[in-house]
Amino acid sequence: MPPLKRFAQHWLRCDQTLNTIVRTAQLCSSDVVLEIGPGTGNLTARLLPLVQSLVIVEIDRHLCAKLRQKFASAGHLHLIEGDILHTDLTALAVTPRKVVANIPYNITGLILEKLLGTIARPTTQWQTIVLLVQKEIGDRLTAKPHDPHKAYGALSVRAQYLAECEYICDVPARAFYPSPQVTSAVVRLSPRPPVQPAHDPQWLQQLISLGFSNRRKMLYNNLDSVIERSQLSQILQDLGINPQARAEALSVAQWVELANATRAGDRPMALR
Repeated sequence: MPPLKRFAQHWLRCDQTLNTIVRTAQLCSSDVVLEIGPGTGNLTARLLPLVQSLVIVEIDRHLCAKLRQKFASAGHLHLIEGDILHTDLTALAVTPRKVVANIPYNITGLILEKLLGTIARPTTQWQTIVLLVQKEIGDRLTAKPHDPHKAYGALSVRAQYLAECEYICDVPARAFYPSPQVTSAVVRLSPRPPVQPAHDPQWLQQLISLGFSNRRKMLYNNLDSVIERSQLSQILQDLGINPQARAEALSVAQWVELANATRAGDRPMALR
């Protein structure tokens, strides 16, 4: 099957990478797994012998026909023809607890939000999520404050608030057909309750979005629409944070501390 640009299709054909993805998922015979965008079924074929049930979601109807034919004898395979973004994963005949997938890069952000949820409304369905993503996204998911490559940002804070994020390995463009213009990466996300929960998750989510809205500005400039500058400077000092800090200088824990210290009701004079 020729890859289609409109679906951002690139067939992963590297045995080493496929085996790394499967090994990273740490599968067992009782697992129910979701694969997003199985394509020609290279990863699917490796997952099937290892799990109790495998749910695959493919938007390309021509590929769906090929997959039905290729895996006709696999009674524990559940094929859903449709868009993963519009698929109700809570209404399936079986309930997947792990995700193992080479996802379309053009909708990576939307898929991550569907799988992890948001800070205000996290998703609690998954034990493990193993994804093949663009390297830039892998770097951002796992970056730490003061990252020299400027990878640490709002995505980093949101993802690390909701899950443990691990960078497994680089994947070169030659591992795919056709070769993409970027290097890729395997990452593992392990959703869990927040290590340090925010008192008001919606407020934390708003602060992060505003804080990273202009990376070149200091926090008191980016947040001055919701917090008085002088008040914010004092709060940052109280938390042991440089009052002239930029958003990328704060760890996830410090973002939570900032949100808890400034949330509506705790410091009414600090909020506009």
